[in-house]
Amino acid sequence: MDLNSILGPIIGIVMIVLGILTSTDPKTHVVTAHFNDASSLLMNFIDIPSVLIVVGGTLACLMVAFPISQFKKIGKHMKIIFSPNQYNPAAYIAQIVGFAKKARVSGLLALEEDIENVEDPFMKSSLMMVVDSVDPDKVKQQMETELEYMEDRHTRDRALYDKGGAFAPGFGMIGTLIGLINLMHNLNDSAAVGPNMAVALVTTFYGSLLSNMVFIPVSNKLRVRHEEEMLCKTIVYEGVQGIQAGENPKYIETRLAELLPDGQYDSNEDSAEGASPAKKAKEKKK
Repeated sequence: MDLNSILGPIIGIVMIVLGILTSTDPKTHVVTAHFNDASSLLMNFIDIPSVLIVVGGTLACLMVAFPISQFKKIGKHMKIIFSPNQYNPAAYIAQIVGFAKKARVSGLLALEEDIENVEDPFMKSSLMMVVDSVDPDKVKQQMETELEYMEDRHTRDRALYDKGGAFAPGFGMIGTLIGLINLMHNLNDSAAVGPNMAVALVTTFYGSLLSNMVFIPVSNKLRVRHEEEMLCKTIVYEGVQGIQAGENPKYIETRLAELLPDGQYDSNEDSAEGASPAKKAKEKKK
């Protein structure tokens, strides 16, 4: 599990609750905790009409803006967010270099058996085109097309959460306007002032909370996961072209290592031919 994705929301909620339960004396600047009044203080921030306006309104707009197929992917997206990074760039480089060494010694056809054990579909299909003697320009074009499709697909997936992050504060403001309108119409009724003011203020709180603690973080984490995957796909893209061109494995290794930040690749680490990047990632974590 990705601890940051779990601890982040927990820490955020705890800090907000502590902020609600504490106050600072303006004169002495002494911070006081009001844990004895915790239930009453927290109840001030619970308002069902505000929840209906913000959550219901945001969901309704998202349903209009996106097809049902987009909502069916939410479970998959949550799994991606809470799972650890599945892509190890160093392992991808080691595997590509292993293939390059074998191709240089035994020829491209010698890779065919090892390719069957490759787990990454992009790497597998790209190397198969090389083994099948597909024209280098066509191999390059096919890989670029796949990368472009992946970029577009991931961008569309993030769009749901980006729009949610924009809709939620908007409905918070709508709720505020509803509360203020009702307040103005019932100024003579003192009993109605409190509930209407609560709707006016709490809806803005809910909208900001939903946007900044749910939609925007989810979208950003999906973007991070996309960049992790894209880095490994770029390594495959560059490495496969180097193998097909018959470049020196050491040169391929150096060129691919330059794609990584300093210190993320050790050329002396085990680079067994055909080793699985996923397996290497698990071994590295141990």
